[in-house]
Amino acid sequence: MNDFQSLSHTLRECNYHPVWIPKYRRKALYGDIRKHLGGFLRELATQRESNILEGHLMKDHLHMLISIPPKYSAAQVVGFMKGKSAIQIARTFGGRKQNFTGRHFWARGYFVSTVGRDETVIRQYIKMQEQEDRRLDQLNVFE
Repeated sequence: MNDFQSLSHTLRECNYHPVWIPKYRRKALYGDIRKHLGGFLRELATQRESNILEGHLMKDHLHMLISIPPKYSAAQVVGFMKGKSAIQIARTFGGRKQNFTGRHFWARGYFVSTVGRDETVIRQYIKMQEQEDRRLDQLNVFE
């Protein structure tokens, strides 16, 4: 667990667990969007000197474990990623060539928590999301 990043006079470990959803919690994160979005979010993170350590796209929400340097706040990085990815989705999948104005792909809010020494628990939780979703879908079939 000695995954500290360092600068000339700084040693840091700033990991966050953000979760956000598409507007109206639409089941929109599937197929081509899902394949395209993972790589694009990683590119956006590197533009803010951040690194996505773990990530998982569900049908109606997104989990990730991201390392963000102290010079950026979690709100700056998450807001940047949500905004730029919404524009990219509109251009690629919505047929819009200009900026995506007046409509929104992502819901306004998001959840974020800091990750301290329980990083392995968070990593395991993110990895198990899809299996848990399948299990719950199987339970709902009989209702």
